Amino acid sequence: MQTKLLTLAFIEIILAIFVSVLILFISFKILQNVFFKNISLRENNMAFSVFAAGIMLSIGIILAEIIPSITNMIRLSLSDENEITFGEIIQYSGLYLGIGFAFAVVINTSVFLLFSALTKGVNEFEDIQQNNIATAIIVTATLLSITLIAKDSISLLISALIPYPETTNFLL
Repeated sequence: MQTKLLTLAFIEIILAIFVSVLILFISFKILQNVFFKNISLRENNMAFSVFAAGIMLSIGIILAEIIPSITNMIRLSLSDENEITFGEIIQYSGLYLGIGFAFAVVINTSVFLLFSALTKGVNEFEDIQQNNIATAIIVTATLLSITLIAKDSISLLISALIPYPETTNFLL
C-alpha cells in the first residue's frame, strides 16, 4: 500500500469537504442577506430555491476546478525536490480560492447584467421574490451555461499559478 498516496487522498477529501462547505455557506449567506433579505427557504418560494441552487451549483463547478490545484501544491510539498512550506500552501490556497470566488462573483454579476440587457422591463430579483419560477429557471440556466463555458479557463489560470519546480529544456 502506498501510504503517501493514501495520506494525500485523505487530505484532498478533507480539504474538499471543508472548503466546499465553508465557501458554499458564505456564498448562500451573502446571497440571502444582500439580495433576498425578506425571503427564506421556509417560505416555500420555489423560484428562490431554484435560483439559490443554481448559484450553489455554479460555485461548486468552479470549486471543482480549484481543489485539484490545491492538491497539486500539497503533492509538490511532499516531493523531495521541492521545498514548499505549509505557509506557502496556505497562501497559494487562499489565492486560488480568492480567484475562484472573484470569478464566481464576476460570472453571477455578468449573468444578471446580460439577462437585464436582454429582457428590458423585467426585474429578475423582483420576479424571483414573487415566486416566478420561469424567470428563476432561465436565469439559473444562463448562469450554469456561462459557468460551464468559463470553468476550463479558470482552471487553466489557477494551474498556471502553481509553483512547479524549474526544469531544464534538454532539447535545445
